[in-house]
Amino acid sequence: MPKPTVYYQRLAGKVAIVTGAGSQGEGVGTGKAIAYQFAREGARVCLVDQHPERAEETLRMILADGGEAFVAAGDVTRDEDCARFVEDSVRRYGALHILVNNVGVASRALPYEEYPPEQWNRILDINLGSVFRMCRHALPHLTANPRSAVVNISSTAGLQGMGSGPYGPSKAAMVQFTRDLATHYGGKGLRANTVAPGHIFTPLVDGLLSEELRTRRRRIAPLPIEGDAWDVASAALFLASDEARFITASCLAVDGGVTEVAPLTAFDLVQG
Repeated sequence: MPKPTVYYQRLAGKVAIVTGAGSQGEGVGTGKAIAYQFAREGARVCLVDQHPERAEETLRMILADGGEAFVAAGDVTRDEDCARFVEDSVRRYGALHILVNNVGVASRALPYEEYPPEQWNRILDINLGSVFRMCRHALPHLTANPRSAVVNISSTAGLQGMGSGPYGPSKAAMVQFTRDLATHYGGKGLRANTVAPGHIFTPLVDGLLSEELRTRRRRIAPLPIEGDAWDVASAALFLASDEARFITASCLAVDGGVTEVAPLTAFDLVQG
């Protein structure tokens, strides 16, 4: 979808943390799009990224359009860094209302017996462990506010078998973690939901997909188009806003409907 041009201050007065807020390469990735849209909707945003130069680019984009944000450089696999991201946000802005766990890394598709254990554990630690660490430190501040939200960015690889090594299992576990988070903390006013992107074209996958594969991805879904980072950001914005006040423990697939298509139907679409 095109970059949004109309905003309604749906997050006015809110303070948000977005992990992985920079983009790898040219263009706009999901973290950058989420952080930008949250800021344009009135939130003050902590831009977390291991590569500060990437987050600085997001910051420049936000400031140029009148938003408010700051960069917090660090590593979400380090507990002390996760604590610092939360502490810096609360110290700077006085509160915390929204946490978006967007950091994630893909993995090679290898037979399991060939997968190096250290690589397997690293993927799980980044994709799932970081969510636990960020939530662990953010929850006391989130639950201090009556309408707080956690939005975790999973993947359709966590909803269906895709032969993606540890990536799919880590994203599936994220969905279940989010359900349990919603169950445990709903009584304190916290909502927790997941966005599962699929068939999204971002700078992270640019150069990894041939035109032939991109065309095939478009054809396989009921909507014969390709999603982008703004589609994911719009879903995250809705779930973080008070418009979704009665939605929690849900998983919203942003995938053009591909996870709902029967395999034989999809095969016929590709072959036809």
